[in-house]
Amino acid sequence: MTNVLIAGGGTAGHVQPALAVADALVAADPTVRITCLGTAGGLETILVPERGYRLELVPEVKFRRKLNLEALRIPGRLIGTVRAASKVIKKDRIDIVVGFGGYVSLPAYLAARLSLRHRVPVVVHEANARAGIANKIGARLAAVVVAAVPGSCLKGARVVGNPVRRSLSGLDLAALRPEAREYFGLDPDAPTLLVIGGSLGAIKLNDAFSSVAADLGRAGVGVLHAHGRAKPVVLPEPEPGTPAYVATPYLDRMDLAYAAADLIVARSGAITVAEIGALGVPVVYVPLAFGNGEQRLNAVPQAQSGAAVIISEDELTPAAILDRIVPLVKDRSALAAMSAAASTSSTQDADRVIAGIVLDTAHSKDTR
Repeated sequence: MTNVLIAGGGTAGHVQPALAVADALVAADPTVRITCLGTAGGLETILVPERGYRLELVPEVKFRRKLNLEALRIPGRLIGTVRAASKVIKKDRIDIVVGFGGYVSLPAYLAARLSLRHRVPVVVHEANARAGIANKIGARLAAVVVAAVPGSCLKGARVVGNPVRRSLSGLDLAALRPEAREYFGLDPDAPTLLVIGGSLGAIKLNDAFSSVAADLGRAGVGVLHAHGRAKPVVLPEPEPGTPAYVATPYLDRMDLAYAAADLIVARSGAITVAEIGALGVPVVYVPLAFGNGEQRLNAVPQAQSGAAVIISEDELTPAAILDRIVPLVKDRSALAAMSAAASTSSTQDADRVIAGIVLDTAHSKDTR
């Protein structure tokens, strides 16, 4: 039996690939015992139990890029979080740690390196086109480093793609569309937009689209809008005879959400990009303007191939939605060309490849 600690929490962009690899590990070896590491404030508290895996929580330590009083408190808080992760490693007799970045991964990496039972090997997966702080440090401690795309700046990283959950890969979207639109209460025939600002929602997308909800209806366009649990939107009363604008805090059926859409408008987090690319749905990306610019970099390959359009946050105005996005969602030939341009080769088997690497590394005496 191999005991695996999977560290990846906070947003669905960290949790979903971690769970995809967990599923692949169990499929490859049913004796594998999975423990997931997360924090109380992350989506893992919902997603991990739903998938049937054990979840252990540690205190959250957020890394600050600016030097201020909060940043000076990070080292002390990190020590406490590393101790908590170390207790999990010892209690569950962990054989290997697999990290996907984010706040919870760095304590897991450090705890694995400092383990007194034996030095626990680490496998790091970087989902973004540019690595974050946790994975930059973790890569220096890791037995194996894998990345979704070239250019992550992690030395020696093997490019394997991003793991996409099997419940999404290989879907027949056209066959699912009638069921999907009925499930969400959408017009069965209207051109339909899916607006997703990441698992936590995006105020910029929320404000821009809700402000033109009535105009979208008059244009004959239906909308499914996931606005985030803590970022509600206010919509006008629907006009009779217009397609529905359906707003929901969270999409628990992403398979049906993707199937319902003719065109997606989304942030370009790594896993969102991987899922959309694997399914070949036409997309307009609105990269998050903060961070280290990785969201724009994530979207560039699909935009260069013709499968996606990139609109910056500053460009996403009500006028841009009506003048650029509405004509596109109603242009069937343009959407067909975008779907044809989508590439799926880099994501289809990433979960299985990573699972194989994890098991090989755990069983190798050279890593102990």
